[in-house]
Amino acid sequence: MQSLKDRHVVVTGGTGALGSAVVAAFVAAGATCHVPAIESAPPTGNLPAGPQVKVVPNVDLSSEASVDAFYAALPGLHAVVNIAGGFAWAPIADSPAKVLQQQISMNLVSCALSCRAAVANFRKAGAGGHLVNIAARPALNPRQGANMTAYTASKAAVAAFTVALAEELKNEKISAIALAPSTIDTPANRKDMPTAKHDTWVTPKAIAELIVAHCSLSDTINSGALIPIYGRA
Repeated sequence: MQSLKDRHVVVTGGTGALGSAVVAAFVAAGATCHVPAIESAPPTGNLPAGPQVKVVPNVDLSSEASVDAFYAALPGLHAVVNIAGGFAWAPIADSPAKVLQQQISMNLVSCALSCRAAVANFRKAGAGGHLVNIAARPALNPRQGANMTAYTASKAAVAAFTVALAEELKNEKISAIALAPSTIDTPANRKDMPTAKHDTWVTPKAIAELIVAHCSLSDTINSGALIPIYGRA
């Protein structure tokens, strides 16, 4: 294991429920987190206060130019965690091209562009790095993706992209893994599913601890892994 003290990490989607938990875990481990946000005035209420958290507004992760400009201003990075994305509950009758394109842009394109810029940063620094992407349980078991086929397809693409990228980078000390969580125990999910068994869901804190532990590894031995995170769901 290696210390994360004074390391620099990017967390996309870092102002959300899972993202803010990941940022807090990295900060607790001594890292500095760079958080891109699409808003001009990003919501930062859930983030730790202090100089270890640097939120950058007006970053569109689906825009290559915007992503490249964000990464160009960063120091050498140790890890990049790609959490930003979107969800659409849409049966096939309600899934025109617009929905599919939106899901691919929010989930796959944002992840791929961030990884591309991160790899360039890692290579420039010459010290390797860690990429952690977020897929979803239906990406590994598409039968669970009924009524959300566009979302499932986009997250399955994230999983496949991650494995292919890991193979591409396997000789460069750059690891790439994807986590596939089931329902995450967030306020929004509890509101949307008030009668579900919330105590079986996986918590943002637990996922954050796993991510930080992975990024503390001194070896890239698990690169290419697709890790189910289902809790007891």
